[in-house]
Amino acid sequence: MEARAKPGYRPVMRPERLNSLFAETASLKGVGPQLAKPLEKLGLTRVKDLAYHLPDRFVERRAVTDLDEASVGENIVVALTVREHRASSGRGPYRILAEDAVGNVCTLTYFGRASYTARKQLPTGEKRWVAGRLDQFGQMLQIVHPDHVAEDSASLGGRLCEPVYALSEGLTQGRVASLVAQALDLLPDLPEWTEPGLLERMGWPGWATALRSAHKGRDAAARDRLAYDELFANALALMLVRDANRTRRGTPLAGDGALRAKLDLPFALTGAQQRSIREIEGDLAQESPMLRLLQGDVGSGKTVVALSAMLVAVEAGKQAALLAPTEILARQHHETLMRMARGTGVEIALLTGRDKGRPRESILMGLLDGSIDIVVGTHAIFQDSVAYRDLALVVIDEQHRFGVGQRLMLAQKGRRTPHCLAMTATPIPRTLTLAQYGEMDVSRLDELPPGRQAIDTRVVAAERIEDVVGGLARHIDGGGQAYWVCPMVRESEGEDIAAAEARYAQLAERFGHDDVVLVHGQLKPDLKDTAMERFASGAARLLVATTVIEVGVDVPNATLMVIEQAERFGLAQLHQLRGRVGRGAARSVCLLLRGEALSEVSRERLALMRETQDGFRLAEEDLRLRGGGELLGTRQSGDTPFRIASLEQIEKLLPIAHDDARLLMERDGGLTGERGEAARLLLYLFERDYGVQLLRGG
Repeated sequence: MEARAKPGYRPVMRPERLNSLFAETASLKGVGPQLAKPLEKLGLTRVKDLAYHLPDRFVERRAVTDLDEASVGENIVVALTVREHRASSGRGPYRILAEDAVGNVCTLTYFGRASYTARKQLPTGEKRWVAGRLDQFGQMLQIVHPDHVAEDSASLGGRLCEPVYALSEGLTQGRVASLVAQALDLLPDLPEWTEPGLLERMGWPGWATALRSAHKGRDAAARDRLAYDELFANALALMLVRDANRTRRGTPLAGDGALRAKLDLPFALTGAQQRSIREIEGDLAQESPMLRLLQGDVGSGKTVVALSAMLVAVEAGKQAALLAPTEILARQHHETLMRMARGTGVEIALLTGRDKGRPRESILMGLLDGSIDIVVGTHAIFQDSVAYRDLALVVIDEQHRFGVGQRLMLAQKGRRTPHCLAMTATPIPRTLTLAQYGEMDVSRLDELPPGRQAIDTRVVAAERIEDVVGGLARHIDGGGQAYWVCPMVRESEGEDIAAAEARYAQLAERFGHDDVVLVHGQLKPDLKDTAMERFASGAARLLVATTVIEVGVDVPNATLMVIEQAERFGLAQLHQLRGRVGRGAARSVCLLLRGEALSEVSRERLALMRETQDGFRLAEEDLRLRGGGELLGTRQSGDTPFRIASLEQIEKLLPIAHDDARLLMERDGGLTGERGEAARLLLYLFERDYGVQLLRGG
């Protein structure tokens, strides 16, 4: 689910019947300040977050009358009578010998502080019902750290299928399960928003039933129903944005080509670039504002296409703006545009949050009086204090960093709604393009400019790391620069930083602290920018980083990339990282350091990286491999806006959701009929209410 506070749209009054779901988790029984922190870490700040905190998996147990009925490795519930407690000397385990109904002996084994609880729970001579995994140690059957111990069988009756939830430090499975149960008790009675024929055809339960069932056991129909709701809400909101955009009035832009003819490009445009420019020119000539996504692989020449579009606006007597996600990327774009547009006489300014005093005033005045034709910058270019004489086109780079809410914010900056061209260097599979950009037309740059050299990609075993460091030393001694990327470990952000900092310490000791810089997500922005700038300027020779460098570092002299534990990354992410090199004329090398234990999927991934540099093919293969079960985490890759729907569900259900949203808007009276009113509630539930705002003329 998307973040709650979206810049660029006013929150609309939420329907009262959803209030119980949006209540803070602090209102639940047993939630005090101590629990609030770990809950917040998991994003569980409201009742609805808990209701949708679906189990990662289930532990399924079988009740047996004695141990002869059970198999080693099976999760069971069995009645045992405690015979003897045995404490080990030192730090050894605490063992309790117990007997089943027919005299089979089983050891209950505890480590550390858990033994104190065991002493109380399992008194000698008493019968207890024990739930846990049956294992064998030598000749003896044992259960290590039983999951549950109860005085009667009834209290373990509900534990035969038990959900396992994602936790953060300070939370237990029992605590999360009890909070989820409270949240489910607060579910309101909501009308049905799914088309009745579809509901029947799919065999799906109602919304509240589906939520309760999804927490009780493996219920594919319930999970699919919940994923569908999320996909349907998203498709409907994007459709509303698109339809609202079509009714808005923009400024038709038709240039005379005079400025574009003066562009001094060192290369001929590819067929894909020419095709995309024609599509954009066609959109700009219309009165309804353009809303187009330009997808281009790393190095495919998106900037030239964007500049061509901006020059159409300037030829038509208007202004254009280019919005970049980081200051360093804004500076790089400014330099590139200045170089390409040198002979045109077009005035291009750079505006970032760092600009203060007179220089900033001068730029603000130039934008207001129209003497600045194109401005490049971070989100600072859309602050309230920045006014334009006549802004007609906005280009957004790295589109996935900006949500729909921010795109709506841009509409308020021109006399009329500006045309919008969004760009991304992350090749996105067609399925996910529809999910994320359903309101946009799409142009694809699927050819690389001539003369761009392939990157020599090699897979190297981790035990050869000393050889790799030796090769790195020769590369740096020869005047080259390099990246060293440390792995993204999903379980713990702290581990990522520790891994990067440890590697940085080793390499800085080897090459000298002046020559090595470190960048990771927890650094303050100014420290990160300083490190990046030292590397970009050539003052530092080696950049050690986590995946924060995935987007937007352009250093042509950096021709070596080392990616540590490459098997931990998805294909799309590896491709993005590799794209940081190969940006100049020199031959570039990417070394993928792999661990010893490789899964079949990891092997296939690394083989594909060696085989191809086609980002669109890699993106499709990445989706196929991850959909096949080894999910590396879609939220890690930043390639899906969904919290509930898995990649497989997106592939299966998104086209249906899209068709149903169109059906609702075109046949069933939009959001005004009976089903439309229910769908309105759904938009609020999934916080896609910017769609409702547009409908109200927001």
